[in-house]
Amino acid sequence: MKVLLDLQYLNVATTGIKTYMMELAHAARTYPHPEIEWIFSHDPEKQSADQSFKNPQSKVQRLNYHLDYFKWKEFQLPDMVKKHQPDVLICPDFVSPAASLPCRRLTVIHDAFFWQMPQNYPKWWRTYFLRLIKKGLKENTEIITTTEYSRKSLYKYLKKIYPMTVIHQAPKKLSEGIDATFLENHGLEKQRYFLHIGTFDKRKNLPLLVHAFADFLKETNSDFKLVLAGGAGQSVQMNDKPLVDSLLAELQLQDKVILPGYISDLQVRTLYKGAFAYAFPSENEGFGIPIVEAMSFGVPVIHAGQPALMEVAGGAGLAVQTGDRLDLKEKMILLSTEKKRVAAMIKNGLEQSQKFSAKNFIEGFHQVILKN
Repeated sequence: MKVLLDLQYLNVATTGIKTYMMELAHAARTYPHPEIEWIFSHDPEKQSADQSFKNPQSKVQRLNYHLDYFKWKEFQLPDMVKKHQPDVLICPDFVSPAASLPCRRLTVIHDAFFWQMPQNYPKWWRTYFLRLIKKGLKENTEIITTTEYSRKSLYKYLKKIYPMTVIHQAPKKLSEGIDATFLENHGLEKQRYFLHIGTFDKRKNLPLLVHAFADFLKETNSDFKLVLAGGAGQSVQMNDKPLVDSLLAELQLQDKVILPGYISDLQVRTLYKGAFAYAFPSENEGFGIPIVEAMSFGVPVIHAGQPALMEVAGGAGLAVQTGDRLDLKEKMILLSTEKKRVAAMIKNGLEQSQKFSAKNFIEGFHQVILKN
């Protein structure tokens, strides 16, 4: 069984989709199946390192990328299918070619954000991208998604019912070691900070987290800090970084809330190993990789009661009412005062994180690929 994996989008992919594509490619190599021959459209490491279209500075650069992406999906990828004659084509970035193809398609649609939160995207871009998605859902298409929540959401918005399978993804494998000076350089002590890693997208609810943390400090008079690691939101509409910056100045929290920006894998690992707890108040997620990552490092997780996060945490985290500042503050206080609860959460979290292994991830694909 020949399987062609489309990795072209790695030249611009960030955060969750990049992790998904890289870990899928790595798992396919690490856990080969005797009945499956994998063909990669691109070398994952080289494609991920390609800087040609990253961080476009002008409308012309963005237009050039969209033209390149369209040319790949609608002409070059179909030509590759003709050349290699795979039994299955996997497109892990929402979009499959509009052309008819002589093979099965597995199209990964990670979430329903484009339908659920139109206000977070430029109108023209959202319209164009949704059109690409729908045109690629053709004959012999099966959809792969990340959680039961995403599956139910997609069925709500897609007019036609396609076969759809939930495959839980694996987190990024972080290299061993730590950055020995990173915590000290940012005035952080081990076990004395709450952590969030990710972009400042509006749906992440980071201003709410800052307010709840300010309330936590006021009530406990503790020396805890809050680390918000990551870059700006992915568009002007989605970006809450300016709001967080002004909020820190207003609340005089510049010394208590640390914003290290984009960080290396080694620094991510360092932050996880030193964190007291991970705070994830997001109002909408398709999966929630940080929950798995934090739990695998033995870090207790406080998360919103959003369905995907509840599914991934599996009861091993501490859920708060989504968007409830008071509840979030109370849960932060609870963790800081109940050592037995923290110990139980660490144990349960380590067990839960084992379910999201690279082996389980690729075996989910093996089952779908070979079922016919």
